[in-house]
Amino acid sequence: MAPAAPLAIATSSVHRLVKEEASYHRELEQQTKRLQKLESESAAGDDEGNSEFLLKQERQAVEETKAILPTLKEKISDAVAKLERLIVEEGQKGSESNVEQLTAAKEAVSQAKTALREIA
Repeated sequence: MAPAAPLAIATSSVHRLVKEEASYHRELEQQTKRLQKLESESAAGDDEGNSEFLLKQERQAVEETKAILPTLKEKISDAVAKLERLIVEEGQKGSESNVEQLTAAKEAVSQAKTALREIA
């Protein structure tokens, strides 16, 4: 089996980073909902003694997840820039270029740029 082409590897990397970004957004949404629930329970007086600890832990988890997003945005931007360079190189091969890989790479770039807009 022939080794994977650099274009295919870079495309896979961008896909993985976009999936990772979506996963962190889902996680942040879930954590925020849990935090709101804990805050409302704490305000309602359902205090079992450890609610302040749980609130602190959940707030910390939310902040840690938020802190990951800028780094992930940078990684996606770098991966997209590399993939765009590889697309140009592959396109310059003319009839020898791999059309399927080029199409997949362009789609990955499109998805990544959409994800980058959503990270803001």
